[in-house]
Amino acid sequence: MKILVCISNVPDTTSKITFTDNNTAFNTAGIQYIINPYDEIALAKAVELAGNGQGTITVIHVGEAASDPTIRKALAIGADNAVRIDARPRDAWFVANQIASYAKTQGFALILTGRESIDYNGSLVQGYIAELLGIPSVSIAKKLDIDGTSATVEREIEGGKEVVQIPLPAVIGTAEGVAEPKIPNMRGIMGARSKPLEVKEALDVPALSHITRFDTPPPRGNVKLIDKDNVAQLVELLHSEAKVI
Repeated sequence: MKILVCISNVPDTTSKITFTDNNTAFNTAGIQYIINPYDEIALAKAVELAGNGQGTITVIHVGEAASDPTIRKALAIGADNAVRIDARPRDAWFVANQIASYAKTQGFALILTGRESIDYNGSLVQGYIAELLGIPSVSIAKKLDIDGTSATVEREIEGGKEVVQIPLPAVIGTAEGVAEPKIPNMRGIMGARSKPLEVKEALDVPALSHITRFDTPPPRGNVKLIDKDNVAQLVELLHSEAKVI
């Protein structure tokens, strides 16, 4: 089985996020980047499916040369080779077109993504890729099993879960539960240095959206503690100050 895993290069979750140019640009100074955690789940599942010579794994990333260390980590975890589309990822439509264009001629049976990236939380790329390739897709997958030419996916929906079966090839957006993220060992880290990382030119795709401004959440206000036995005061404050009742 040939598997394609799409990975994003995102700021570490412990990073302090700030903006520059009048809040129109993300400040990258001092930011440590990692593989998007949901994409790490996708990669871990690919390693499980391709284990013991049952398949090959290609990771693909749309980004500039600064993201190469993140791609090398994916190779250290277990991918066989990598492709980087040499362009700044402008929006989800742009990214999906780059990935779909590459995948179209490669004969992948399964394309895995994370359910979303933790920086923009758009959840769009997976669906766009499937539509561009004309193949089925399932998002927010909590469990994934492959049986020959079909996939059984348990997915999260509002108020419960559903189980669907779809033919391969397909695109699956993974969430927690599909697999446990893997930590690369020393052998994997050393081997990643010699694994192929192919750099390709980007397609000229018009952007469908652009960011005009970033805003940070308002600072937290003061906390007012109410005695657990003073229900009347709590109700009064919820009515007069919080204005939620």
